[in-house]
Amino acid sequence: MLSRTADSLYWLSRYIERADYIARVLEMANRLSSLPVAYGGSRNEWESAIVTAGCGPAFFEAYDEPTAKNVTEFLVESERNPASIRRCLETARTNARAVRTALTTEMWETINSAWIDLKTFRATALTSRDLPRFLSWVREVSLRVDGSGYRTMLRNDAYWFSRLGIYIERTNSTARLLDTKYHVLLPEHSPVGGGLDYVQWTAILGAVSAATAYHWVYKESLKPWLVADLLILREEMPRSLAACYANIVTNLDRLARAYGRTGESQRLARSIYTAFGNSRIEDIFRRGLHEYVGAMIGSNTAVGEAIERQYLA
Repeated sequence: MLSRTADSLYWLSRYIERADYIARVLEMANRLSSLPVAYGGSRNEWESAIVTAGCGPAFFEAYDEPTAKNVTEFLVESERNPASIRRCLETARTNARAVRTALTTEMWETINSAWIDLKTFRATALTSRDLPRFLSWVREVSLRVDGSGYRTMLRNDAYWFSRLGIYIERTNSTARLLDTKYHVLLPEHSPVGGGLDYVQWTAILGAVSAATAYHWVYKESLKPWLVADLLILREEMPRSLAACYANIVTNLDRLARAYGRTGESQRLARSIYTAFGNSRIEDIFRRGLHEYVGAMIGSNTAVGEAIERQYLA
């Protein structure tokens, strides 16, 4: 496969996954902002959305204050934000057009129709009444793209590169959610384990579609360290860091067998995956969740860069 084809498939999946993540972040901020002030929040939910999306500096170059309107506009459709939902879907469609023959008809039609439908949403997407419906639609688009690829693509290098894009991006998303919880959302005067803390962890579980999974796995009331355990070490949880790296290792190994050689990306990914099996959540909290997650984001970035050097350059 040509490296530019592999690159387009990889980034197509990354941008679809990123649009889904931004929609989830906005849903979480919108839900938290609707809580009564009596819960003790410092009303920094919209700032947390910007930080969690990883575009704080760009936002504050364009806006003075992280209000609901400003943050929603920036994350949904701003031309000044390359990670806005509109820009993500636009870039995904551009990449899909470049590799049209590598996609199935079902996958292309899903992506193309999403781009056409996006134009009907833009006029009303920023209103409080229509925002939830728009964000739900974005998440549905991601599910349809993922499902059409899973159900119709040949299991060859085109499929493996597209899956790598999903899981590299999803690792960043889950890690940023966890990091932002501890360093932006919870005000200094609010106790860990208090009412506000509980509500915010519940919102994070909702953002990653894991509320039901949490109760299936732990069968007890919500505890912060168990939420972190679910989203970091539990491989049966599809959005956990461990599950993402199980899939990254699997797809990199398939590429290695297909191309007859391994490289830096396989070695880095396997070392990260092995470390999950040797970790306990108690040790992670003792070391510091922020430090652990920051290191994980850096390691995941290194794997992404290795993939690009090895296959996409």
